[in-house]
Amino acid sequence: MTRHRGLSIVPPLSYDRLMRHFGAIFKYLSKIMWAQLIFINVLPVSNIHSNSELPSLGDASSRIVSPELEKRIGKDFLKQIRASMKTSKDPLLKYYSEFQIKRLVEYSNFRDQILDIVVVDSPSLNAFAAPGGVVGVNLGLFLQAQDVHEFSSVIAHELAHLSQRHFARGIEERRAKTLPTMASMIAGLLIGAAGGTDAALATISLAQAASQGSQLRYSREREIEADRIGLATMVKAGLDPNGQSRMYERMQRAYRFTRRPPEFLLTHPLSETRISDAKNNARAYQVDDIQDSIAFQMMKIRSEAKYEKNRAIGLNKYRNITQREPDKAAYQYGLALALANNNLAAEALNVFEKIKAKLPDTIIMFAAYTDLLALAGHHEKAQNLLQKRLSISPENQPLSMIYARSLTATKQFKEAEKILLRQSKTRPNDVDVWYELAETSGLAGNISGVHIARAEYFLLHGAYSRSIQHLEYAKSLTRRNNPQLQAKLAQQIQDLKTIVRMAKS
Repeated sequence: MTRHRGLSIVPPLSYDRLMRHFGAIFKYLSKIMWAQLIFINVLPVSNIHSNSELPSLGDASSRIVSPELEKRIGKDFLKQIRASMKTSKDPLLKYYSEFQIKRLVEYSNFRDQILDIVVVDSPSLNAFAAPGGVVGVNLGLFLQAQDVHEFSSVIAHELAHLSQRHFARGIEERRAKTLPTMASMIAGLLIGAAGGTDAALATISLAQAASQGSQLRYSREREIEADRIGLATMVKAGLDPNGQSRMYERMQRAYRFTRRPPEFLLTHPLSETRISDAKNNARAYQVDDIQDSIAFQMMKIRSEAKYEKNRAIGLNKYRNITQREPDKAAYQYGLALALANNNLAAEALNVFEKIKAKLPDTIIMFAAYTDLLALAGHHEKAQNLLQKRLSISPENQPLSMIYARSLTATKQFKEAEKILLRQSKTRPNDVDVWYELAETSGLAGNISGVHIARAEYFLLHGAYSRSIQHLEYAKSLTRRNNPQLQAKLAQQIQDLKTIVRMAKS
């Protein structure tokens, strides 16, 4: 059972639970086709023809899986990810990831809207794209990539899978596959995505053997296609195309002798030929004025600090680095963060104040500064700065979350609740907002608000019964004084019960 700071969710990792959770989708697909959908969702497959154009809406893949259906599938898959994996609650890392992914989308061939972006709290290397526009990255990608170009190369590759509709096209190629093979892949791959056990690997191996080897051939072709299109996206975005081959070489070296490679390499196998192709393709482009991003370097350092087992060692590391390279602002930020994590607040702020004037005036830099102020206990100064900035952009995600947490730390619970309520309207699919709102509403004495927020939290995880339970609690608490809310809650309960009934039928 996975615990979420007081809210428990049972990860639907068994095959039976997966089938029950996705029961509503069987209304749209035959059992065989649904098994194919999930299989391709988790493990991208390849197309023999390397064509950068989107398939026309009249092709076979669109007849089988429409873009609208892909979005429905993506939403359900997203609930599985939330229920099975721990996601990052860091507002800065979430904001930077979302910003960079959306920036790359602007230069990609993906013309639809991104359904959701998931930042997984795991140091292992992984990234994924699911049908309907779900994109996910592990914090391990920050740890492994050395610059924004390497980091972006992985994301651009995943966006290429989405823009080429590899999901739907793969279904057309595999529509003759049998249910037993695909069913074993469902269980094995989703268990592997949620943690990666030896049992999952054994399940995958059996299913791959049953597929008679054709999948691997297709997968290689499709990965090459995604590499090429992702490279073009990077160039359009002004990024270094050589970042792709550097990242692949780094991954290959890092995991060459390990017993089990990371999830990304399980679904995106590397070869010398593929790395060579990435280098050759990059030579066709000439991009001037290649620069690294200080924002990326700060987020990389922030990710490293999160997984630092010994904070004293981390502090010594950045003291030594900043002595060797005193002009690198990102390293100075690392030192300030390490000082704050070692309860040396005054020294931490002194370090950051010296570099603040050199940093660009962006949301990331302002959020990093105010977060450090709050971390050091300077809540009044942090709150004054945040209040002024939020008066200009009141819906800003990282600033709102830092502000709400600082208000909560200073026992201003009702004010914090107001900030989070506003965020819940602008970011209704953000599980962290609903979790924080539930906790803060409780501290503010708003018990019905606690249950409403928890109901939304569980709904986003696909835990429908838990969601209904909290909606009924909220309904009983508002029976006398809010008939309008009563009617709304009653309708929500009825809608969820209908979903549960359909899933069981």
